[in-house]
This record gives sequence, structure tokens and C-alpha cells, in this order.
Amino acid sequence: MNYEPPQRTFPAAPYLSAMTLNCNGRLLSLTRPLVMGILNLTPDSFYAGSRIASVQQAVDRAGEMLAAGATFIDVGGMSSRPGAELISAAEEMDRILPSIAAIAAAHPASFVSVDTIYAATARAAVSAGAALVNDISAGNLDPDLFPTLPGLRVPYVLMHMPGQPTDMQQRTDQYGSDVVTSVWDFLARKLGQLRAAGVHDVIVDPGWGFGKTAEQNYTLLRNLALFRQLGAPLLLGISRKSSIWRPLGITAETSLPATTALHLYALQQGANILRVHDVAEAVQSVHLHELLAAAPHI
Repeated sequence: MNYEPPQRTFPAAPYLSAMTLNCNGRLLSLTRPLVMGILNLTPDSFYAGSRIASVQQAVDRAGEMLAAGATFIDVGGMSSRPGAELISAAEEMDRILPSIAAIAAAHPASFVSVDTIYAATARAAVSAGAALVNDISAGNLDPDLFPTLPGLRVPYVLMHMPGQPTDMQQRTDQYGSDVVTSVWDFLARKLGQLRAAGVHDVIVDPGWGFGKTAEQNYTLLRNLALFRQLGAPLLLGISRKSSIWRPLGITAETSLPATTALHLYALQQGANILRVHDVAEAVQSVHLHELLAAAPHI
């Protein structure tokens, strides 16, 4: 059964979906789905296999991801797992800036993304070579971030999260019976603020796993196509998260097959970018999605 919001319909988007991103002067086409590889420079990320301990390891891992087909390398220095405490922008920059600069130098054709909630980190990362800002907080945790974005001239990932990682899982009752409309309205309002400020290359992310129950996560995924009406590319970050492995009685370490199955479904629902731990398998999902899309429907 198709999802029908109980109180309202979703309006048509005032902007056509952008099929090209301007990454500080470099144009990137979104005519086919892209893959973003996760590179965590943190000691406490929820999936141990994604943690990086040195600049050289970051450069080497980025090279492996790019060779496997990644377009973006998303570099983060602060864990956003449920219950994680925020660190300062200064500590975050100490963790990530050397690796961002080294990756950009070693792989100049890559598009490095900085995963941050801070304006200061975003500015420094773009100066070091980052080509995209990925913010889990939608500008809510640093009032300077939104005013900073127009001058950076890079795309911005706008994600939904209630509160912050320390308390987001205590806020899952705020949606009433309609998580899709609630998240859609939040992203539409924030998107309007960014457009008015002159930020036009915006990617939206409904925030799987951020302040949602497993049921709410799957409701968002089942209705992901509705978010295309926002008129912006869609990013989905579901890789190895607990809403995948806990219902199956497995672990994050053994959840790659299940993650891959949901990646293919997300692509069929209109996802433009997959943020993943396992690049080669996600790229295979993209290829299979394209084969399915090209096959005749009899």
C-alpha cells in the first residue's frame, strides 16, 4: 500500500532536482547514483571496521575506496552514534585536517566531504581541499554554520536529527503518527532557509538512525521517493546501522548482505547518493539498479 499522509499532501517542489553539483568550481553530475565512502578518524565509531588511526592509513583507505568506485570520501572526526558526546571544533580539526589535506593532495580527482556540525571546521576543511560539507545537525548545533556556507561554494548535505547524538533516541515520540510528514516538513523549512541565504547546491538526508525507532526508519525508507518532491538530490546513510542488524539478530560486522539489499531498494526509491562503509558492494548495487531500470517491463 502506498503511503498517504493523514493530514496533508506533499506540495510540488519549487525547484527542479539538481542533476549537477558545483563543488568549488568542479562540476559533478548526478545523472546516475553515486557512492560516498565513510572514513572515520574517531576512536569510538559504532563500526570498528571503519576506524582510521593515521594520516597514511586514511590516504591508503581513500585510495582503495576510490579504486572501488567511490566518488566522495566522507571524513569525520566525531562519532555520531546514539549517546555519543560532542567534541570541540578544535579537537575535531586536529583529528581530520591533516588527513583531508593529504587525501586531496594524493587523490586530486576525488571529492572529499567533511562530516561536521561546526562552521570553523567546515571553513578549515574546505581550505584544506574538501569539496562538500556533510552536517548531521541541519545547522542547529552551530548558529554560524548556515551563514558560513554561501562563501564556501561547495554543496551541503542537510540531514534531519532531533536534538543531538547524546539525546536523540529519547526524542523518537515527537513525530506523532506521521514521521514522513514531520521529517519532510523539517527538511523543506531548512531547505527554504538555505535557498534564501544563497546556498543552492543542497543534498537532503532523512537521517536514518538519528532519533528514530526501527519502525520509523523503515517507514522513511519505504516512502523515500516522496522526498524527491523537495527538489534536491537524496543521500541515504544506512550502512551497517542497528536498525538493520538488530531485527535480524546479527551484528554490525555481519550485516553487509542485509545492508546491500536495502541499498538496492533505496536506489529504486530514488536515492542519488549512498553513504557506505563497503564501497565495492554499493557500486555493485548501483550497477544492478541500472540493469533493472534498463530492462523492458512486459
